[in-house]
Amino acid sequence: MFDFLITPQQLQARLERPDCLVFDVRHDLADHHAGQRAYEHGHIPGALFLDHENDLAAPKTGLNGRHPLPTRQELAALMRLKGLTSSMQVVVYDAQGGLFASHVWWMLRWLGHEHVAILDGGWQAWQAAGGPVQTGQRQPSVSEAQAVQSLNLPSQAAMPTVQVAQVLANIAKPVFTVLDARAPERYRGEIEPMDPVAGHIPGALNRSHQNNLDAQGRFKPVAQLREEFTALLGGVPAAQVVHQCGSGITACHNLFAMELAGLKGSHLYPGSWSEWVSDPARPVARA
Repeated sequence: MFDFLITPQQLQARLERPDCLVFDVRHDLADHHAGQRAYEHGHIPGALFLDHENDLAAPKTGLNGRHPLPTRQELAALMRLKGLTSSMQVVVYDAQGGLFASHVWWMLRWLGHEHVAILDGGWQAWQAAGGPVQTGQRQPSVSEAQAVQSLNLPSQAAMPTVQVAQVLANIAKPVFTVLDARAPERYRGEIEPMDPVAGHIPGALNRSHQNNLDAQGRFKPVAQLREEFTALLGGVPAAQVVHQCGSGITACHNLFAMELAGLKGSHLYPGSWSEWVSDPARPVARA
């Protein structure tokens, strides 16, 4: 079973097995229908499409960010409808260097499903390896839907989170380090293409999620990731790191990279910057 990364060749060897469930999560934050169009045009055979705006987000209130985290019960219900069982190997891929795949990896691990892997290099790597392609739509079969009783989940979340009140309290009395995964110019407050306020949470460090990838769009070697994160965090243990981005998606890329590097136990702030700036009373740092 694969719990972090899987290559196109390894996925091809497993694709026909009934215990392998593949999710296509390609997405574009500027064009919310782009992922669905790309999926219909061509996808890994048997893959099911998940939409980050609808399937994977709770309703927005204007105060809970751009991609509110659903409850574990809601996510479990969705996964049951997709045919997930506790014994399955899940593989997730996108075309954005694992940006959206790492979010779904985290969500399923948070749910309590351990055997989740990201296709390293994503859709581009699959095509480069000459992997087969299927077009159109696919829905879970009746046999998959009948298997829902086999999805057994722990009662407690398997991946830790923090809420906005904890992040606010941490500014005055730091007990954890916030790591912002957005691009440096967004962190510095020079530009803000997605949210109404530019800047960052006071005290947060910055590491763009792009720094986790090599020139081919694959994750850097484990030793290199470990060295880079360790140098940036300056000895702060993983359990005292909270990942943040614009809306809780990109943050999971850094969290995944740390877990891959053996730096386990860091937290996610799901609401992230888009939730933070929904209240003008919360402080903002720039530069």
